[in-house]
Amino acid sequence: MADLDVDLCVIGGGSGGVRAARIAASHGAKVIVAEEYRMGGTCVIRGCVPKKLMVYASHIHQEIEDAAGFGWTIPSASFDWATLIANKDKEIARLEAAYTANVEKSGAKIVKARAVFEDAHTLRLSTGEKVNAKYVLIATGGAPNHGAAIPGIEHVISSNEVFHLPKLPKRIVIQGGGYIALEFACIFAGLGSDVTVIYRGENILRGFDEDVRAHVRGEMEAEGITILTGCHVAKVDKHGDAFTAHLSNGSSIAADQVMFAIGRHPSVKGLGLEKAGVLLNPVNGGIAVNEFSQTNVPHIYAVGDVTHRVNLTPVAVREGHAFADTVFGNRPTRVDRNDVPTAVFSQPQVGTVGLTEADARAQYTHVDIYKANFKPMKATMSGNPSRVLMKLIVDASTDRILGCHIVSSDAAEIIQVVGIAIKMKATKADFDATMALHPTSAEELVTMRTPSARHVRQAAE
Repeated sequence: MADLDVDLCVIGGGSGGVRAARIAASHGAKVIVAEEYRMGGTCVIRGCVPKKLMVYASHIHQEIEDAAGFGWTIPSASFDWATLIANKDKEIARLEAAYTANVEKSGAKIVKARAVFEDAHTLRLSTGEKVNAKYVLIATGGAPNHGAAIPGIEHVISSNEVFHLPKLPKRIVIQGGGYIALEFACIFAGLGSDVTVIYRGENILRGFDEDVRAHVRGEMEAEGITILTGCHVAKVDKHGDAFTAHLSNGSSIAADQVMFAIGRHPSVKGLGLEKAGVLLNPVNGGIAVNEFSQTNVPHIYAVGDVTHRVNLTPVAVREGHAFADTVFGNRPTRVDRNDVPTAVFSQPQVGTVGLTEADARAQYTHVDIYKANFKPMKATMSGNPSRVLMKLIVDASTDRILGCHIVSSDAAEIIQVVGIAIKMKATKADFDATMALHPTSAEELVTMRTPSARHVRQAAE
């Protein structure tokens, strides 16, 4: 087979790689995208998109329960797992086709193959072809990490397999305390499963604001989800179609599925990076890059989760775009990863942007905290015990908003817009001057006037 000579070879057809390929092609580059699995990457195929569809499905049960308080009598409802999965798969296939079409319309070429470095400019495709590339972009994302091997680890599923279970488990044990673990815990609980969350730390959502961590845990436990902290799964036994998860504290739990969602690691194995001379970051295991996503080999770049910086799809997209503008558009572009809004699609949702209270107090001398904890309007008639948390972190010396943290059913939608204000360095006075939109939960963000706490750090003697 003839060698392929290109300006850019993108390894990975996920969100970051696709954006980079399209923008590079728009700048006139000859581009090839090598994707061995499905176009769309983790987010589209087995990540945030199918997960969000399942989140929607899991909300219906609560909506039906809430309906009675508003005068609705709804006949007994039933749920069919197979229908949900089939419809989810149909939508994912549509999105995959759209990703493919958009890349091809840009002028870039897609090859369904694995690409491995033979040297710094040459990649061997699993089809047998060779690619000679002036530039290479590594955008292979991440993969589930089960951690240290334990007896019975072969019986454990990850966030990959969970999207394709043949039936809804009546009982599921989920190990992990972050985004993925809590989102699936709430999904399965909403669909009727008996859910137990296991986390080795002292509380879930490590790295989030402490008030958020406590609030979310309380809300999840109120919905019947068991959360066990300070322990981990030490062994998994299989008994026919069922399992027993043995915990480090000596207890055990019977389940129909055991899922680990304890983190993801960069997908760097088997790429031939050593032949290209590309170095890894010794701290996080991702590909080491500079502020322009450039590796130690000047013509090789990496974006997205494979660099293990800020592992969020919009960040990967921005990094891919910035790379293409820098290398092929003659517009050197750095990505600002400060104040990135993010959401956990638990029930209720978490929306957060900026600093936590602990981080703000460590970095600033005088910090004011504004906090509201209240029953949302809908719950006053539905009888749902869920409560909303709104929290603002303010640098009292400059009045600038340093962080915003929300736990509510609409937190993700709200935090996206709050993120604009914080990126623009809005002050508490700016929030106060904004007219409230009533009746909404979000109006609390512009009506909180009195600090709930004030922290002044004393100068070191």
